[in-house]
Amino acid sequence: MATDIENSGAGPAGPEPTLTVDELAARAAVTVRTIRFYSTRGLLPPPVIGPRRVGHYGQAHLSRLGLIEELQHQGMTLSAIERYMEQLPADLSADDLAMHRAVVASWAPDAAEDMAREELERRCGRALSGTDVDRLSAMGVLTYLEEADGFRVDVGQLRLGVQLLDVPIALETLLAARTILLEHTRQTAQALSRLFQEEVWGPYREREAAPGDPGHVAAMRSLSAHMQPLVVQALVTAFQRSLREELRAAFRSAAG
Repeated sequence: MATDIENSGAGPAGPEPTLTVDELAARAAVTVRTIRFYSTRGLLPPPVIGPRRVGHYGQAHLSRLGLIEELQHQGMTLSAIERYMEQLPADLSADDLAMHRAVVASWAPDAAEDMAREELERRCGRALSGTDVDRLSAMGVLTYLEEADGFRVDVGQLRLGVQLLDVPIALETLLAARTILLEHTRQTAQALSRLFQEEVWGPYREREAAPGDPGHVAAMRSLSAHMQPLVVQALVTAFQRSLREELRAAFRSAAG
């Protein structure tokens, strides 16, 4: 069945696309079926339609596939990837997409691991009840996989999550707390991302490197990696201070 990717004459900005769908699949190490699937989900722009209605793809398509691969490697679900890609301008160049991939790779936490229940319990050092697993899921430590009794686990959070299993906090409270944290950290991340692009990324490109220069991406990856721990520490410190002030105010109010 023909899809939008085959019927549209539009294409991404940049050099004239020359790759067929088979060549694009080979370069990206994915299947043609995967490319068509991503296209129907809006993750890839349509190709340029050439003679005999043959679609041609370019470097921007290849870079988008690389970015999708990086996001998957960091444990993002397809729905989360779709939301991420929707926020990107449709006319981003291949160089810009490579920059996005570099920043994602340098700022992402430890990659999640897929594991069966037996391996999960071995890592936890204890047997897990259904309630335990639900609590770990509510805390964002793991998500359920489609495979029977399989999980995608954020290894970096697993130890803390296990320590919190026996803390007497209701599951509903954990879910509410996680919703609040995700909402506000997402807003903070979006604001920092805009600041990074406007005040760091853009001026650096104008000053230091010509578009398409491979050293440009490497330099931005290095700069981003150096900024990451500083920003994270600043966020943690600011949150700790704010929480301490709120708790003190609440206790003073209750005492009065």
